[in-house]
Amino acid sequence: MSTSPSSNELPRRRALLKGGLVAGAAAALSPAPGATAREAAAPGAAAPVTNPLVRNRADPHITRHHDGHYYFTATAPEYDRIVLRRSRTLRGLATAEEAVVWRRHTSGDMAAHIWAPELHRVDGAWYLYFAAAPAHDVWRIRMWVLENPHRDPFRGTWTEKGRIATAWDTFSLDATTFTHRGARYLAWAQKEPGADHNSAVFLSRMANPWTLTGPQVRLTTPEYDWECAGFKVNEGAAFLRRDGRVFMTYSASATDAHYCMGLLTADADRDLLDPKSWTKSPRPVFASDDRTKQYGPGHNSFTVAEDGRTDVLVYHARPYKEITGDPLDDPNRHTRVQRLAWHPDGTPDFGVPVADGPLPDLRRRR
Repeated sequence: MSTSPSSNELPRRRALLKGGLVAGAAAALSPAPGATAREAAAPGAAAPVTNPLVRNRADPHITRHHDGHYYFTATAPEYDRIVLRRSRTLRGLATAEEAVVWRRHTSGDMAAHIWAPELHRVDGAWYLYFAAAPAHDVWRIRMWVLENPHRDPFRGTWTEKGRIATAWDTFSLDATTFTHRGARYLAWAQKEPGADHNSAVFLSRMANPWTLTGPQVRLTTPEYDWECAGFKVNEGAAFLRRDGRVFMTYSASATDAHYCMGLLTADADRDLLDPKSWTKSPRPVFASDDRTKQYGPGHNSFTVAEDGRTDVLVYHARPYKEITGDPLDDPNRHTRVQRLAWHPDGTPDFGVPVADGPLPDLRRRR
């Protein structure tokens, strides 16, 4: 989620949201015990996934855990809390009860711009990575971590582990973590001192789930026109491995219809901390489409279909192009999913953001 240099005040945003623009924004509900009642009553595989999957939820992150559940979190348009849903099916996330597991502080740090949470299971505990800013300076955005040792992220206690310290104390957000060849990494977006951009994507190894160690290297910075529309932004990294290669998607430009996704590719046996290991696509791989009426697709994550082997792209987009005022004040970035295809050369085929409505079977064709 990129920022605007304007000094929009949070009370104005809240007034806008309370004015009825947010249809179905969820309040705190009881933690979901698993599948919802509606899901349990539905006829299993016969019911398709329908886009948008979850309305008014941007920067979506869906992970399928070994307990058989899909876990969902995303940015709430009020920017004031972290929510979780879970379901045994992707389509069940649409109606799953939503729990608020953490709320912003009322003063001091972590009091504003609660953005882009991601839920990860690391070394027997759950971690939530997210961005936040202090009440007195709402654009001084940094990355923070919560920890919950309970096996069920809807139970137990979420403890604030603190801010992720990077090489510079500058604007930073969109943390995501993954392991490769036994090492744990963190990727994130950050404003580099002296650079003429809003944010670039960096990578570092981790000493533990909230501490970086070793070199912090820049993998991509805005350079093409499609990365610099409105704002010069690279952010929202996500990783996928397949057939000896590592793929990193990222989002670029302002959060309106210009928002789109780029791609970096590396051989899995190369040093991921060497920028020379990565090849950058010169064109966006996923962008707005007038034919399907989907605009500003991006800030994605990846999951798998219920068959456990079909890759699924998770992202947000708006169903219209024209926006009045700051795009960050517009709450209608909805969570969407679609099957991720693959080109014959083994690279991902993102296609176009599909139109709203029921989706074809997400499972891989036999």
